[in-house]
Amino acid sequence: MLIACKLFLAPLMISMATLAGRRFGAVVSGLLVGLPLTSGPISFLFAYEYGLEFGARAAIGSLAGQISNCAFCLVYVFVSRRFGWRSSVCAAIGGFMASTAALNGISWRLWPAFLTLLLAIGIAALLIPNRRAEGPVTRPAGWDLPVRIATATGLLLLLTALANALGPQLSGLIAPFPAFIIIFSIFTHSRQGAAAVTNLLRGIVVASPAYAMFFLIVGSTLTNWGLFPTYSAATLLTIAVSGLTFSANSLRAH
Repeated sequence: MLIACKLFLAPLMISMATLAGRRFGAVVSGLLVGLPLTSGPISFLFAYEYGLEFGARAAIGSLAGQISNCAFCLVYVFVSRRFGWRSSVCAAIGGFMASTAALNGISWRLWPAFLTLLLAIGIAALLIPNRRAEGPVTRPAGWDLPVRIATATGLLLLLTALANALGPQLSGLIAPFPAFIIIFSIFTHSRQGAAAVTNLLRGIVVASPAYAMFFLIVGSTLTNWGLFPTYSAATLLTIAVSGLTFSANSLRAH
């Protein structure tokens, strides 16, 4: 049952984000990818497999870990102004890893992690511009979606298997590893250009407050409320915040 859950969650989430991105464009794709599509299911499985206390502490790590995704997005955007997707991805992954190493040197608590993440989101949103997309949107290859699904599933299986050895904070910090973001960035950058990938990454940053609210709820209520009430409430709040973000972004676009 648990293995079936792992094998079902990641393909479902990545398929939804991919198909929505193809239908509505890079900004919407970014808004979806910025949600806890993998780290949310991973967090649930952490709590289910290793206990509520482990899950709550890992949720705090995941809040801090999203700061590294903001660093990833910023580095990618700046490098992509002069270089192609290969250099941009390598530099951005380096930024994520350096940020994660620095963050792991701090013993994080819930509210400092939450407030620091909001500050990082605000800075990244100010620094990443809205840009007019350049170049035509090309038809995706047939292997595009299967590769994305396989990558997401592999990440979920790997992180849940290693969690006990890594401990809750480092597991939480690594859980937001930008596997989805890397895949979406490569395909968007190579097919539509630097402006489109900038819009994608801005969407990811703008969606991050919903991510932050998800893990604030998990980190603050999991040990008291239990598994299903906590994740139900966190999911509903995330959907509400995401809807407001999408509406605000749509109004700005018009």
